[in-house]
Amino acid sequence: MRIVSVKDEGIDEIERLLKKPAFDEVELSPKIREGNKKLFGADLTAAEVVDRIVSDVRRDGDSAVMKYTKLIDRVDLTPDKFLVSEEEFRAAEREANPEVVESLKKSIGNVRRYHEEQKPRSWLTGREKGSLLGQCVIPFDRVGLYVPGGTAAYPSSVVMNAVPASVAGVGEIIMMCPPREGKINPYVLVAARIIGVKKIYKIGGAQAIAAMAFGTGTIPRVDKITGPGNIFVTLAKKAVYGHVDIDMLAGPSEILIVADETADPEYTAADMLSQAEHDPLASSIVITSSAELAAKVKAEAERQLESLPRKEIAAASLERNGLIVVAEDIMQAIDLANVSAPEHLELLTRSPFELLPYVRHAGAVFLGAYSPEPLGDYFAGPDHILPTGGTARFYSVLNVETFMKRTSFISYTQPALADVSDDIVRLAEAEGLDAHARAIKLRRDKL
Repeated sequence: MRIVSVKDEGIDEIERLLKKPAFDEVELSPKIREGNKKLFGADLTAAEVVDRIVSDVRRDGDSAVMKYTKLIDRVDLTPDKFLVSEEEFRAAEREANPEVVESLKKSIGNVRRYHEEQKPRSWLTGREKGSLLGQCVIPFDRVGLYVPGGTAAYPSSVVMNAVPASVAGVGEIIMMCPPREGKINPYVLVAARIIGVKKIYKIGGAQAIAAMAFGTGTIPRVDKITGPGNIFVTLAKKAVYGHVDIDMLAGPSEILIVADETADPEYTAADMLSQAEHDPLASSIVITSSAELAAKVKAEAERQLESLPRKEIAAASLERNGLIVVAEDIMQAIDLANVSAPEHLELLTRSPFELLPYVRHAGAVFLGAYSPEPLGDYFAGPDHILPTGGTARFYSVLNVETFMKRTSFISYTQPALADVSDDIVRLAEAEGLDAHARAIKLRRDKL
């Protein structure tokens, strides 16, 4: 992890360091590349692997899903075993620690209350001469949720996917989660059961995304796919977009902390590591107006790293994507944060709310020393499925409206249409669309 300063490096170089590569430009690890060679007989890129899997699942359905589940996840499942059984749900409930389940229920309650506030409304308004205009907000018939299950299990991702879908009123929610040794983490199943998700498939990776997009003999086709995953999942979502809708194209997790001289270096370092432990590709950045704080945070991060169970992952992340930037002042730090457009932005400053109006690009903002990023990950209420890789410039946090679509409607009376007919005819004829104009003229001339 490096410490750099705007004064020494120049603003252009700092901005270059803060801009993330596109998710599909991330280089695969040697281990994954070697695995691809064994599976496919060639050193394929991630995109080439995904294209092959998606095409096979679209063509062969269940048999392709079964094949790739065995090859990649090393689980031999027949289609009749894809779906989590009632006995597996009951076993998960027996295995789960009741105290953890109680905390899950509290989390679900907080997330539900927050998302209830987001529900959009249908509306109808009257205009001139009896005309009516309006908009219907309609939940999707069926959505597919993806919950990761690779280096860790994420019941929190179940909560953040399923609760807003439930609040939106989606007709049917199905879920995909890769199995580990043939099983899904009990807390993932318990969280899904509490929220009301009934169909969970023990399928992961690109094959899960393709199965939901196109349907198979046993897996129904969905209207939209949401949820985070690794590069293969993200590329698969990109590949099927247009056949179904998706929430966003998400890359590795990231945090950016804007800190002044009042920030606690111990808290700051701990918050960096909270993201670094996710993935070797995760990004942890601090931008501070204090060179003294920068040095203390670096030393503290190195100290705390030694006691982390996921030390190897976090160390690799800090080595590759850990950065501490010394800015000339706190407003420059905010400007640089907007350049980065991070997934999580923490403001560890004397007056964080004074800086909030200047934040333009961030997935979620955490204000003050007692609002650390894990609070949002698990409990506060806002969703934790957020745009990454600088895409907070144009993507939004997953929310209730993610699971709804809008349909507009128009109703004009005879007098209302007569009043605007000449205008419409002129516009249609100006575009050379005579049949459009005729549809109006016929009605106008009969009035």
